[in-house]
Amino acid sequence: MGRKRNNESTRARQVVAQEAARIIVNHGVRDYRVAKQKAVERLGVNGRGSLPGNTEIEAAVAEHLQIFGGDSHQDLLRLMRTAALAAMELLTEFLPRLVGPVLVGTADENSAVNLHVFADSPEMVAMEIGDMGIQFRSYERRLKSRRGQIEMYAGFEFSYRNETIQATVFPVDGIRQAPMSPIDGKPMKRVDSDAVQALLEHI
Repeated sequence: MGRKRNNESTRARQVVAQEAARIIVNHGVRDYRVAKQKAVERLGVNGRGSLPGNTEIEAAVAEHLQIFGGDSHQDLLRLMRTAALAAMELLTEFLPRLVGPVLVGTADENSAVNLHVFADSPEMVAMEIGDMGIQFRSYERRLKSRRGQIEMYAGFEFSYRNETIQATVFPVDGIRQAPMSPIDGKPMKRVDSDAVQALLEHI
C-alpha cells in the first residue's frame, strides 16, 4: 500500500513539474514558484507531498524544450549564446560571467541573457554602456548570499544583437563568491567568455 502511495505521489510530482514547465516555456513565467502554483490550480492537485522542487521543474523545462523545441531550440540557444559572448566582449573591462538559463540550456524565447559583472560601483557600468550609445534601463535584483542573507544588487538591461541583456553588478571581490541559486540553493554556476565560446562549438 505504501509503495502504491509513493508511486502515486511521484507520478503527481512529475505531472505538476511537466505542467509547470509548459507554463514557463509557453507563457514566459520566470518564477518557478508561480509556475508551480498555476500548475497545481490547473491540475487540481493538493497536498504538499505532490509538489515538485525547483530542480525537478528545471529538469522538466529542459525535457520540454528538448522534446518540443528540437532543432529550433538549439538554434535559439546558439543565437542567445552568441549574443551573450558579444555582450561579454562589450563589457570585458568588468570581467563578465554568464549565468542562468542561457548557460544551462533552459532558455526560451522569453528569456534574457543574464550576466554578472564586477565593478567598484554600478555607475561605472552604466557610464560604459551609455558611452557606447546604448540605451538601457536600471533594475534591482534580490539575491541570497552564502551566509543566507538577502542582498540587493543594481543591474542594467539593454538590447544587443536582438537579445535582451541583463547585467547585474557585483563588487569586484564578488567574483570569488557567487550568490545562491534560487533553483537548487547552491552557488550559481558562472562561466567566462572562453567557456561560452566552448559551449558554442559544441552545440
